[in-house]
Amino acid sequence: MKRTEKQAPRYAYDTIAQRLRSEWKVYLGALALVAVADLIGKKEISLGVGALIIFPIVYALVFGVALGPEALKFFSAKEVKAASGLVLVGIGPFIAKLGITAGKDIMTVFSAGPALFLRELGNLTPIFLVLPIAIFLGMKREAIGACHSLNREVNLALISDVYGADSAESRGSLSVYIVGGLIGTIYFGLMASVCASTGLWHPYALAMASGVGAAIMMAAASASLASIYPAQSEQILAFAGASAALTSILGIYVGLFIALPLSNKLYAFLEPRIGRITKAGRRAAEELEQERAAAKEE
Repeated sequence: MKRTEKQAPRYAYDTIAQRLRSEWKVYLGALALVAVADLIGKKEISLGVGALIIFPIVYALVFGVALGPEALKFFSAKEVKAASGLVLVGIGPFIAKLGITAGKDIMTVFSAGPALFLRELGNLTPIFLVLPIAIFLGMKREAIGACHSLNREVNLALISDVYGADSAESRGSLSVYIVGGLIGTIYFGLMASVCASTGLWHPYALAMASGVGAAIMMAAASASLASIYPAQSEQILAFAGASAALTSILGIYVGLFIALPLSNKLYAFLEPRIGRITKAGRRAAEELEQERAAAKEE
């Protein structure tokens, strides 16, 4: 398929009514999944050293995957493609709420001291740890979107704004966003419990580490910590909330001015050296060259 065709809009409608007639199953299905997930509610499982917290978004993601064209086939491939373009529309109100909340808590962030600001630099570590592995396994430009950050709502919006919602970078970012929502809350709750059980870190340091930019991940980690340190639960939740607010404020600027340029530089250096070692990498490189040749011909 030509690159110009990939970047072109897949669906166009003359009126809203025409779009609703074509995509009504997507909207009703999403509403039904949200209602069912909300009815199930948050589940907390005690694990001795902490708590495993499962949020409604996990159920919604699992049910959505099960209803897709690769499983129960309730949704067709066309409807899945149409729904992928609505992701940013769905998280738009949440991004606005995030900005309002961050503005309200700005003095709390500043009063927390330099530790919270230095903690933000830790979000750059995935670039050095994960990007080389992704390139080695055969990922191309998708690796930049997938590995530049934890890929939550703010990062997904940033990637879509910089590269376009239908770009390879956006596909990589969206993939990690979905996987992170599915297993990230479980992983963060367990990781916080395990880290706390070692006694190597202060509870406040672990609370600050909980604010990675994802509200549900922060909630899972801080709830586990609060259950382990009940006498300090209020302070733990306060530090976790301040850390999350800081990530929301600075995360988009760190991503735009540091993480993305660094990811692009590292990708440009590593891809010619390790991106074609594996069969998947060679195949992806050949497909990319074919797309570029087709685009030149047009």
